[in-house]
Amino acid sequence: MSNAALAAKTEVSAPTPEKTTTAPLDERAAALQLLTGLAAEVSEGKVILPSFPDVVIRVRKALADPEAKVTQVMKIVSTEPQLAARLIQVANSATYNPSGKPLTDLRAAITRLGHRPVQGAAMSFAVKQLRLAPALRAIAKPLNVLWEESITVASICQVLARCTKISPDEAFLTGLLHGMGRMYIMVRSVGKSDKLSSDFRDMIDGWHPAIGKAVLENWGFSERMSEAISDQYDYDRAGKGEADLTDILVVSVVLAVVLREPGPRTVTMDGISSFHRLGLSTQDCSTILQHAEHQLGTLHAALGC
Repeated sequence: MSNAALAAKTEVSAPTPEKTTTAPLDERAAALQLLTGLAAEVSEGKVILPSFPDVVIRVRKALADPEAKVTQVMKIVSTEPQLAARLIQVANSATYNPSGKPLTDLRAAITRLGHRPVQGAAMSFAVKQLRLAPALRAIAKPLNVLWEESITVASICQVLARCTKISPDEAFLTGLLHGMGRMYIMVRSVGKSDKLSSDFRDMIDGWHPAIGKAVLENWGFSERMSEAISDQYDYDRAGKGEADLTDILVVSVVLAVVLREPGPRTVTMDGISSFHRLGLSTQDCSTILQHAEHQLGTLHAALGC
């Protein structure tokens, strides 16, 4: 994709090392050089993501305006028949069409879905294009794993948000995009893996939240969503008042790891303030995981995965 950037810029600082590494210094230096280069790039407002459909960003920019007209969005989507077909498919899924009455009109599909579900379906379409891109074949499997994790986090975010004043649709989209920084790094590192440290994955863990935040800001997502993605590992975050979107994402990322584990599942809440800010007990977490797991199959169908 060509540069897709808005005026906003974000400084991405190097994370504080938390893990001891054993890779040779030259490999680690190469990995660090790549990561600092990508951080500088997105900090300057440049988002370069090869094979990522530009139509998805144009849809996002149109929907950034709360007064966006369906006709405007429809014209953009119509330039990419596969995306148009995807939105109609999603609108006819059980999640958005419980009555079972099918529709074939793109305008009706966009109207039925609403802004954030359209963005979620568009992002799902974009990720699928990345996974199918011949130039990215080497990372197709880890991209697929990342996307599965993103859907799981999104599902938990949605369930959690229903117990708060946070919009479930906004929480779902935030969860779906929480790994955007990781995806950005993965795509941009293709062809360089032979020169990178064997500890590169651990290094990505430290860098991807800030890079993800910068990407989302450049694409015009809200400050609330961008901040949540930046702070998704902030376990001891302070704050007064009601829990916010960041708390939902922090807890969802933790619970998603638990959900992927074989039973019996154990949720460790100690040292993670967001669990307490949300007022969650161990039993609450188990119930949330059950609900999220139950709706995962429906979400896959809704997103056309």
